[in-house]
Amino acid sequence: QVQLVESGGGLVQPGGSLRLSCGGSGMILSIFTMGWYRSTPGKQRELVAALSSVLSGSQTNYADSVKGRFTISRDSAKNTVYLQMNSLKPEDTAVYYCNGRRGGSDFWGQGTRVTVSS
Repeated sequence: QVQLVESGGGLVQPGGSLRLSCGGSGMILSIFTMGWYRSTPGKQRELVAALSSVLSGSQTNYADSVKGRFTISRDSAKNTVYLQMNSLKPEDTAVYYCNGRRGGSDFWGQGTRVTVSS
């Protein structure tokens, strides 16, 4: 069964850090374009960070709102993609989703909730 499983969400104070993980089952993440999206009530799902496949040079792309604070990375040996989130702000509060895309295939994880609050 092909699936993505996120973990690492939780409650953190403003200015704190969290690292989200996205593990792949039945799929090799290094051949996919991987992305982290976030969703909040009443807003369209937003692309936060993207990482192209290894063959495409593992290029990264970030939303302006998280540049300099978030880092997407991949550990091919662990078949896992990470989102390191630093200097978190209350507006980063959302459900974060991992996405893997290749050709006509599009896979989503179940989401992990991040709450930034004092």
